[in-house]
Amino acid sequence: MKLIMLGTGNAMVTRCYNTCFALQEKEDFLLVDAGGGNGILRQLEDAGLSAGHMHHLFITHAHTDHLLGVVWVVRLVAQSINQGKYDGELTVWGHDEALSILVPLCRALLPAKLARHLDTRIRFVQVQPGDTLSALGMELTVFDIASTKAKQYGFCARLPDGRSLTCLGDERYHPVTEAYVSGCDWLLTEAFCLYDDREIFHPYEKHHCTVRDAALMAQALGVKRLVLYHTEDKTLATRKARYSAEARSVYGGEVFVPDDLECIVL
Repeated sequence: MKLIMLGTGNAMVTRCYNTCFALQEKEDFLLVDAGGGNGILRQLEDAGLSAGHMHHLFITHAHTDHLLGVVWVVRLVAQSINQGKYDGELTVWGHDEALSILVPLCRALLPAKLARHLDTRIRFVQVQPGDTLSALGMELTVFDIASTKAKQYGFCARLPDGRSLTCLGDERYHPVTEAYVSGCDWLLTEAFCLYDDREIFHPYEKHHCTVRDAALMAQALGVKRLVLYHTEDKTLATRKARYSAEARSVYGGEVFVPDDLECIVL
């Protein structure tokens, strides 16, 4: 299985795409969030990911940089259905608040020839904490990340080989999620900026954390591999090297600071 980071930036980035990613098994993939606009179409194309191989989409929350791109993904799938290039159904998972925004948007913005597939070939399914979802031979357990801004769900995926991958969304770790983070094989979490740059980017005021904070948490909870995303975009030229160095100064596991479109073999 592969992790493909389609975007790695926070909400207001302009030098990279908003944070979203795909989990791919052979040609099929699960999309997690879709960024803030139709840039997701370019990211999917550049990553070699075809709409015909996407049958599941998980929405973490209703912020613009995660939700609005979903409208374009739904449009892409609906168009592919009309062209005879899509088999089966697309299931879009999300909590009640996210779907209460997304579904009316799709109905209002998509032309009738595409919107007719909503609730038939494109289904919106509300999820709750504790639900178990199935995709690509994985089981995903949904949990509430205890967001301080807007309701946000993460998930812990049991990969086909038995290892675990936890997605913590885009806010700092909260102890209520410890059961899903402790000892996991892969942890995907935000790191808004370097600890050394906290006075420049003010992560705590935005309910985010620094690289050092995320790495200390991962070390304390016995996480084996740490993937850092949802960052600022002012230091892209040095981000991978400097973020990795700061994380490794306090964390003994493997560290990944991916660029947009980077593929990590799980």
